[in-house]
This record gives sequence, structure tokens and C-alpha cells, in this order.
Amino acid sequence: MKVTINDVARHAGVSIKTVSRVMNNEPSVRKDTCDKVMAAINELQYQPNAAARNLASSRSFSIGYIYDNPNAYYVIDMQRGLLDACRKHGYELLIHPTNAKSPDIVQEVIDLVQQSRLAGLVLTPPFSEMPHIAAALESIGVHFVRIISGSTPSPKLSNCVLVDDFTAAFKITTHLLELGHTDIAFLCGDEEHSSSGERLAGYQAALAKRNIAPNPKFIVPGSYSFESGVQGAKQLMALAKKPSAIFACNDEIAAGALFSARLMNIAIPQQLAIAGFENSPFSRQTWPPLTTAHQPNVTIAQQAAELLFRHTKPNASKTLSDKQPVFIPELVVRESTAVSES
Repeated sequence: MKVTINDVARHAGVSIKTVSRVMNNEPSVRKDTCDKVMAAINELQYQPNAAARNLASSRSFSIGYIYDNPNAYYVIDMQRGLLDACRKHGYELLIHPTNAKSPDIVQEVIDLVQQSRLAGLVLTPPFSEMPHIAAALESIGVHFVRIISGSTPSPKLSNCVLVDDFTAAFKITTHLLELGHTDIAFLCGDEEHSSSGERLAGYQAALAKRNIAPNPKFIVPGSYSFESGVQGAKQLMALAKKPSAIFACNDEIAAGALFSARLMNIAIPQQLAIAGFENSPFSRQTWPPLTTAHQPNVTIAQQAAELLFRHTKPNASKTLSDKQPVFIPELVVRESTAVSES
């Protein structure tokens, strides 16, 4: 039989209302009573139903995750991290895919929050980089946390988790330079994502440090998709002066570039080195496996949720809420850029 709040109350020798107050972290409950109730909850392994708590309380026990991202692996990792944090804190997660380019996107987000009674939202690109979304949420008093590309915490970017794409891209490009490559091409992601610009800037900075001027023809606009990598590699390898290495803005683009190169009978990495970004399953499922930057998306999502709960939970410490975690994706070297010694 499923353990109920009535069972917890009987076990602790208190009223149901007292159990509810303890679960809602209300300050009026004495410490010894709170300890008894928490002991009963742990002994009985009581799991409160967030949906029922939403209906019975003026508080909400649900948060939302809205997304418009073509990378399924990224979305799945985000969901995993958010769900882990929600289970830890007794919250439900509402997942809402949508179109960031819709002319009604602001109203859609507001309607979602109000109709679903959400306690807050976690925003990932491109929503986290849209000032009008943030302004709309602030206007209705909704808590939110943004996951954005950046390296320097700023008071102007409160409640953010930063991913330092610039530094990671600098490291990947430096790795290619240290292998002796100077003709390094860059396949861009969607321009509306800040990560694309940050990764491009990191690539350019690494070249500049070696006094290498980037060839404009080696920087190819595109999107975060396999097909974009296929077409980008075709375009680059049709040039009279061809690159000896390609740095793609994510693993899906890199996998497409590798596929295209194999169709052109180009040996990887002997004739062309290819690197990606994010360390998604794409990077491990290609042959040869892709050099990339490991981006811990599950952990990033967990941190974003923890940051959000500091606002949504009563009596939570507000002193920690301004801290902006910064994640630097780590270089992972595989056979797509370096010949295996085995």
C-alpha cells in the first residue's frame, strides 16, 4: 500500500496539518516536532505527490522546461538533470517543446506558466538568450534560471548557469595547432545561439595567438545539424586551397563532416582532422571517434534546478542564489584528430 500523509502523521504522533507545515518548511514548527516528522517520513519512505500538493496548497510544486533545440541528445540530458533535481526536492517537471521563432512565443510562455501554475522555469538556448522572454517572466513575478554561453559572471545576468564555450573552443583549436595544422576551418552552428558566436570567437583567438589570420573561406555558416556538416565539408573540400583540419560547432555537425569526407575518400585524420563539441553520443558512434569537448549537460541542468529551488522553496537561503556556476567543457582527444598508437 502506498504510504500517505495520514500514515506519517500517525507515526510521528502529530496532526496532518503539522506534517504539511513541515513539508512546506514553515518556520512556525518547533525543531523537535520537525525532527519527529522528518524521521517518520524517512522511516516510511513517504513520497509526496506534487500534483496533489499543488491543488491543496497555494504553493506550486512544479517547474517547467521549455525548449526549441534540434539536438535530441542535449534535450534528453537536460531532462535527466532536471528530473534528478526535482525528485530530490519533491517537485514535478513539465516539459514543453515549442517554436522559439513563433510571433506568439511570449504569450505562449506566459500562458504555460499561469495555466500550469508553475513555480518557475529553466530556460536553455535560444530562450535563455531572448531578453523579451526574461522581461515577460519578470513582469508576472515568475522565477527563472537561464543556461547561457558565457565565461564571466555578471550582476546583469542574475540567476544564470554559464557554459564557457569560448575557453573550450580555444583549447580545441590549440590542440589542432599543436598537431601542426594551420589551415583550420570552422563550421558554424545556428547564429541565433550565443554558443555559436562564443565558439567561433574561441577558434579565432587561438589562431590569433599564433599570429595566424583566419581564411574567411574557412568559416562556413550553418546550423546545429548533421546535414549542415555534410554540406559544409563539401563546400570546404571543393576549395582550391583546402583545410587540413575542421573544427565543427557541435558533434552532430562534425559527424556530418566526417561522413562527407568518407564519401570523398578522404582519410581521417591522415588527410583531414575533424573535431566536434559537446561529447554527445555522436562523438562516440562515428568512426573514427571524434575529438570533442565534454559538456556535462546533466550536471549543468541539475545546477540550474538547484539555483531555481533557492527561489521557489520557502525559507531557502537567498545568499547563494546570486552565485553563477561556470562550466568549462573539457577537451577529449580521440582518433579523428590523432592517429591511434595501438
